[in-house]
Order: sequence, then C-alpha cells, then structure tokens
Amino acid sequence: QVQLVESGGGLVQAGGSLRLSCAASGIDFSINSMGWYRQAPGKQRERVARITSGGITNYKDPVKGRFTISRDNAKNTVYLQMNNLKPEDTAVYYCKVVVGLWSNEYWGQGTQVTVSS
Repeated sequence: QVQLVESGGGLVQAGGSLRLSCAASGIDFSINSMGWYRQAPGKQRERVARITSGGITNYKDPVKGRFTISRDNAKNTVYLQMNNLKPEDTAVYYCKVVVGLWSNEYWGQGTQVTVSS
C-alpha cells in the first residue's frame, strides 16, 4: 500500500522560510515524477513545483526564485524549500507522486502552511 507522509508545515511570518518533506513508502515501481501542489481556501488546487526522475524541475511563476524542489531517490522523498514566504502562499500543501508505466498518481494528506503579514 502506497503511503505519502508529509511534514514541515506551520505558521511563519512573511519573509520567513519553511521546508516541507514528503516521504513515500510501499512503492514497487519506479517513480516518474514528484510534485508539490497547494490549495488555498475557496480556490482550486494548483501545482507549485515538480521534479522528474531525471531531476528536471519546473515551478509556478509566483514561486520562482523563492521555492526549490529537490528529491532523494534513495529515500523516495521530495522536499520543498520555501524562502521569502508571502501571505499569498498560505494554503494546504500536498505532495503527489506519479509511479510506474501507467503513471498512477498518489497524494499526501496535506500540510498547512500559514504566512502572517
């Protein structure tokens, strides 16, 4: 059974930093990509950052230069380093893993990030 366990969310003042982690277990096939999404109240879930198995990254424009996604393939873990946080970054952050030939998707339970002004 695939499980994604997220950690690292919390309350921080504007300009501060947080580091999110997402550890995947129970995966029997290769991980194609790992990503972070967020959903603010009343808004749709949106992708924030993504990293492929080859280490290629892409970011949503508002977080470029402030957020960095990375992964540890040996630990099946993806990280999101968030610097210079802004109140508009406040949301529940979810990790997603895409696995195997059929690109099965698995989601974490979400972790709350709150940035105060």
